[in-house]
Amino acid sequence: MADFELPPSYTTASNDLRSDTFTTPCPEMVQAGLGASIGDAVYQEDVDTIRLEQTVAQLAGKEAGLYCVSGTLSNQIGVRTHLTQPPYSILCDYRAHIYTHEAAGLAILSQAMVVPVVPRNGNYLTLEDIKRHFVPDDGDIHGAPTRVISLENTLHGIVYPLEELVRIRVWCLENGVKLHCDGARIWNASVACNVPMRQYGELFDSISICMSKSMGAPMGSVLVGDLKFIKKANHFRKQQGGGVRQSGMMCAMALWTIKDNWKAKLLHSHQLAHELAEFCVEKGIPLESPADTSFVFISLSQAKMDPDVLVKKGLKYGIKLMGGRIAFHYQVNRDTLEKAKQAIWEAFEYAKEHPFNSEGETKIYRSESTEKVDVNGKPIHDIKTYKY
Repeated sequence: MADFELPPSYTTASNDLRSDTFTTPCPEMVQAGLGASIGDAVYQEDVDTIRLEQTVAQLAGKEAGLYCVSGTLSNQIGVRTHLTQPPYSILCDYRAHIYTHEAAGLAILSQAMVVPVVPRNGNYLTLEDIKRHFVPDDGDIHGAPTRVISLENTLHGIVYPLEELVRIRVWCLENGVKLHCDGARIWNASVACNVPMRQYGELFDSISICMSKSMGAPMGSVLVGDLKFIKKANHFRKQQGGGVRQSGMMCAMALWTIKDNWKAKLLHSHQLAHELAEFCVEKGIPLESPADTSFVFISLSQAKMDPDVLVKKGLKYGIKLMGGRIAFHYQVNRDTLEKAKQAIWEAFEYAKEHPFNSEGETKIYRSESTEKVDVNGKPIHDIKTYKY
């Protein structure tokens, strides 16, 4: 596959591999925002907000969409809308963002019991995993019946096999269970497997579709579902303070990302991740997960690598890392890939002489002004330590 050519305006975040959220708006995207509508979106009177909601909903084959300021908000109100009479429980992967990285939202906002499941295959939940942990509403007053199953596609960069999603969907319909998708990176899944978004829409009752992760918009996700579901979700969005008045500016920029050759941009990031994964395999650097899309997860525990050392090695080469998760996006260039290979290799070699005890305290390094030194004793400026 030919490399995606990066115009000069796309290179601002080219050295940042911490997350695919670190993309920055190019001038063309900013111009789209400057020409946006300025209606009141809370009263459903903003043209560009409505246009984005309708566009994403139609791509996913759903009746309606609701713009939310974040994927956390769209996930939380999406699940909450599916839940009616407690007690109830939600089943998800033990690594799911909705469970591990949304500040206990399921417990606080939905007052739901969560059943986190470790997939037996190590990568994704199968129907058999779900059946094993499913709590039926069979009259047993001791349990909290499973009302919603939430799946993440992609999860750790892993694409959910379409045939497994079909099996799960059929079973959910037979058992009256709602199926939600945290589609923070569903665009990546669609591109990697050549599966239309509409086909994913047929499999889920609701999907949270992010416009910033990988796609490059400054902020926002669109929750999609049927019309009745979205109307009720809007109620919860208001309750949780998520109503935005002039959201047209953000929505116009998000719309621009859909029109701007997004498939080629995502494939570019996937290709870089695949090359880094191949490099790691060749060098004997263990990986946690298959690099199906734009992420490479290095198994720091198996390699006995200190994440602090890895981050400092990255800084030595002028790139930003954050632990063993290496995230590519369309503004990353090939030069950054080569620097990442060198930094990872040096950290791996360092670990052979200085194996890291993963049970001990570790820190992570991000941009802020405090002087530190790298593992080679050289001063590193503009760095502050944080717990990992």
